[in-house]
Formats: sequence, C-alpha cells, structure tokens
Amino acid sequence: MEELIQKITAFRDERDWGQFHNPKDLAISLNLEASELLELFQWKSSEEAIEKSKDKIQDELADVLYYVLLMCSDLNIDPKKALLEKLKKNAEKYPVDKAYGSNKKYTELLGSEQE
Repeated sequence: MEELIQKITAFRDERDWGQFHNPKDLAISLNLEASELLELFQWKSSEEAIEKSKDKIQDELADVLYYVLLMCSDLNIDPKKALLEKLKKNAEKYPVDKAYGSNKKYTELLGSEQE
C-alpha cells in the first residue's frame, strides 16, 4: 500500500498538481471517477458490461483507487487501518446470524429484533 501511495504522490508532485489537490476537490474527483465507473454499467446487465468494458472498468477502478489513496496520504490516514476498523464496525452492525444471506440495511436487521 505504501509503495502505491509513494508512486501516486510522486506522479502528482512531478507535475506540480499538489496545488490543486485539496480535500474537497479530491473528494469531488473521487466521486466523478466512481460515476465514470457506474456509467460503464448503465443500461447493461453486469455480465454485458464486464464483457464489453472490462479494460475500461479496470481503468476507472484504478482512478478511484488513485484518489482514495491520495486522500489518505494527504489526510494522514492509514488506508489499511481505516479499512480494518470499518470492517470491525460493519461486523458489529451486521452480525452473521442476522445478516447472512440478507440484503437488509443494519437498521432493518435491528428492527426485526424489536418485533
């Protein structure tokens, strides 16, 4: 992970783009790249989109990851630690015995306890 962060910050810094990269604009760019990924699936089945656009999907996923890692670097957030902490929180919100095989949001899962 650290190697990737070093490569993307070097790429940015070699071009003097850091001056344009504040948290707000990086978050906007992240959202735009995620939207470009989503557009590849628009009006297609998942299978059709993957069959026709796998290379483009890969590129858009790389763009999303680029902005995620750049934001983590700039905000001094360890992406591995952040992800592991979020997984722990989600495990508490979605216990296996309640969430297994269900697509319900955690608030719906908990609501079923109260019935």
